[in-house]
Amino acid sequence: MSNITRPDDCDGNTARRPGADTDTPPRHAFALEPAALVDAFRQHPPLDFNAWEHGDGTPLFATRFDLLTTAEPALQRRVRALPGFRLCQGLSTPRTLFAGSTVSEYLPLSCAEAATTLPRQLLEQYKRNFALIIIKDIPAHSPLLSAADNRVADTLTAEARAAGYVLLQGQALAYMPIDFGSIDAWLARFSAKHRYDLRRKLRLRRELSVESWPLGAAPLQDAARRAELYALYQQVYAQSETHFDQHRARFFDALFSDATQSGFLFVFRAQQRIIGWKLCYVLGDKLIDKYVGFAYPEARRYGLFFVSWFECIDYALRHGLKYYVSGWTDAEVKAYLGARFTMTRHAVYLRNPLLRLGLRRLGSKFESDRRWANADSVGTTPDP
Repeated sequence: MSNITRPDDCDGNTARRPGADTDTPPRHAFALEPAALVDAFRQHPPLDFNAWEHGDGTPLFATRFDLLTTAEPALQRRVRALPGFRLCQGLSTPRTLFAGSTVSEYLPLSCAEAATTLPRQLLEQYKRNFALIIIKDIPAHSPLLSAADNRVADTLTAEARAAGYVLLQGQALAYMPIDFGSIDAWLARFSAKHRYDLRRKLRLRRELSVESWPLGAAPLQDAARRAELYALYQQVYAQSETHFDQHRARFFDALFSDATQSGFLFVFRAQQRIIGWKLCYVLGDKLIDKYVGFAYPEARRYGLFFVSWFECIDYALRHGLKYYVSGWTDAEVKAYLGARFTMTRHAVYLRNPLLRLGLRRLGSKFESDRRWANADSVGTTPDP
């Protein structure tokens, strides 16, 4: 794979972060995952996506975007129930330019200096062709990033606001500090009833066998096996409430076959049959949970969501990692499992000035993850 990152100074110099391995390519600002993951996104974009990179190296993509995707559920229902909605549905799914990717937790900004130039450059280059431009997943005082990266993120949001973008609160990124010494110590933090329920789910682990396959391992070099794993990803996608980025088989082929990356699959079997997998990466002191494939209804029968969560925590404990980063989706069930949340921001530019004014006034209606900004846990067990 070619590397799409740029040096930290964006000028072609070989600036590196203090302490970085001199053989390691420079990474994007805000990066929690390998640059090769974003590179695979550019080379093998999701269905109906076009992906390329800005002149400074920041990834861009274009697709039709449903404006109601992040709206509050009640608002979605009201709008979709309006007479004639289906006839004019195309107006609610404009061709949209995004700065960022759907495979990274945060915007893969090419370098710190791009924070001062990217918002206006996107408008200058693309406003005529796109009625909607979104700089997605800008960190908001993230505990997972350095103070320097958070300052860069603040600069980017300030520059975007000055250029006329509307700043909206984005998704809630779930993570767990591994500040306990064992699974039992983690469970001890919950109430007795909560702890009993989690232990009951943990017992399902006994009915499964769990393997760990490093990326590029022999099973992942088998095209038939990769097709089997991709079919499980498709099952997860089919049952998801939000359908945005449907990855193609060749995207996973590229990831699964890349032995140069510090990633691996947890593979779950029941009665010798693979019923699930989870793709994770280790970068620095973090375990990054990226993709899953589950067979249904077996995944629910064996509580695979919960079992895979326990496996990730156990892996982080055994390898001395400080964080388990579990991603954007299923916030309610992750809160039940003790996750914390850090928010993102989206910088949104609507070319139509009247719509832009309306977004400024109604923006909170499109911040459906806001309730997780200060969440610790919930008291009931959702069904993932």
